[in-house]
Amino acid sequence: MSDNQEFRKTGGVVNAAPVTADENTPFAMLDPREQLARLLNASMADKPFSELSDVLYGHQGAAIVGHVVLDTLEERGYSVDDFDAIGALTAAAVPVMDAVIHAAASRGEDLDGFVMDFVYPSIKGPSIAGKRVILLDAWLSEKSYVQTSSLVTLRNGNELGLDFGVMEREQAKVVAVASLIGGVDMAQPVVEIVNPVNGERHELPFVEIYKENELRHA
Repeated sequence: MSDNQEFRKTGGVVNAAPVTADENTPFAMLDPREQLARLLNASMADKPFSELSDVLYGHQGAAIVGHVVLDTLEERGYSVDDFDAIGALTAAAVPVMDAVIHAAASRGEDLDGFVMDFVYPSIKGPSIAGKRVILLDAWLSEKSYVQTSSLVTLRNGNELGLDFGVMEREQAKVVAVASLIGGVDMAQPVVEIVNPVNGERHELPFVEIYKENELRHA
């Protein structure tokens, strides 16, 4: 989004500040962001990494995760007018991507989704030719090295290796990388994208819906 544009929220106000509700506060009394934080915190407890499937496929988490992602993106300056599609980088991100599409639809917005193929460098879903896209993962943290697919690796801090040849072939523009849980220790997070084919490097904004330490200390 350009600096001279105002962004509008497509949903209700979601508190983006660190979760402050007491652990004894009834679940129904929490706002959606706090509800999801409680579910995620329980899922990731004592684990260096989790695909969060118990949350993302559960009725409580699945009902709100798409809205929390959309609202957080807007708070970071990316409304649904600023991108045309959202792509799951890993299998763990597929239910998040799907939830975002449905949340957007419930707000009267058209948003396509796609999945990065985990074996052959390509995409599954509607064409992203010439489209603006946000790439999405479930959990990207410099503290928990995970090779989640043949295309995505987080290593050496915040360096993200990605087969950008897929994006180039489609002539798609990557607007930002987002993750439901992020653990990059930066005030204004970015990820350095490395094209494995030609070694070219690009910096992209990294939107952490929740910071890992925010959840672990909630």
